[in-house]
Amino acid sequence: MTATVGIVGARGHVGAELIRLIAGHPGFELGYVSSRELDGQRVSDHIEAYRGDLRYSAPSHEALPALAADAVVLALPNGKAGLCVEAFDAAVAGGDATDPVIIDLSADYRFDPDWYYGLPELTRGRYAGQRRISNPGCYATAMQLALAPMLDLLAGPAQCFGVSGYSGAGTTPSDKNDPLKLRDNLMPYALTDHVHEREVSAQLGHDVQFLPHVAPHFRGLTITANMPLARPLEPDEAAARYRLRYADEPLVRIVEQAPWVSRIAGRHHVEIGGFTLSPDRRRLVAVATEDNLLKGAATQALQNLNLAFGYDEWAGIPVTEQAMEQDA
Repeated sequence: MTATVGIVGARGHVGAELIRLIAGHPGFELGYVSSRELDGQRVSDHIEAYRGDLRYSAPSHEALPALAADAVVLALPNGKAGLCVEAFDAAVAGGDATDPVIIDLSADYRFDPDWYYGLPELTRGRYAGQRRISNPGCYATAMQLALAPMLDLLAGPAQCFGVSGYSGAGTTPSDKNDPLKLRDNLMPYALTDHVHEREVSAQLGHDVQFLPHVAPHFRGLTITANMPLARPLEPDEAAARYRLRYADEPLVRIVEQAPWVSRIAGRHHVEIGGFTLSPDRRRLVAVATEDNLLKGAATQALQNLNLAFGYDEWAGIPVTEQAMEQDA
């Protein structure tokens, strides 16, 4: 049985990636894609991978429930999801609509205990059929996957230095997505109390300090995690912990050398490696990279959709192909 998916905010970089992924999924089809800027234009004119006749539309948030998609992905800026969610809740309460699965890609519901926090590699055991799913932040995904295997040994706050491509700043013009201002530059921002810092600290139950920067490349992020340890670590113990923790996770790959952000663009997995100990073996440094638009957003949303509808978690995600390409 095919399930229909609506995307709200489909003009952005992540919305485009979602359209490509859903177009290739065996069990989902696009029900609608909303964009005020592209209203009336054919989706296929903008997304080559999509072959259908669907056009972008611009429904009001009150009109969304009547479109009757089985799942709705909200790919909106922070602070914009609430009106849409309220419209669905009101329609369901009034008996005017069925209750769709809603996946919010913004930070609006990541701290709401009534929403399932969907980082499957760490939280799939908490999924029990919830219809409201909060997709983790891109940086937050990489940081949590990099820190989780060492969580029981952390002796103090973990520090994460992050660098992302400018696609992470969205499509609304700003200094952080202006290629001219970023040329030959590295732009720090939100150096304390970043939403992903609060998100990771809350999810892991451990203080994490995050230092984000934007670089001139378009996509892909890297974080370098500095972890103070409660006891000395044996040289091979760190890598062994990571390999054991993620042995059955096709979208987390443990590598020997520190991964390069240039090699993760367009791929659906996270790479973690470069494990380095201080001389006293009480400080571990690890590096994680991911494509911020894919595993950091759209690919993870598809994992969550698959879980919600009972498909194989990696259906529609080219896991085997990407692994073969990287290993070649």
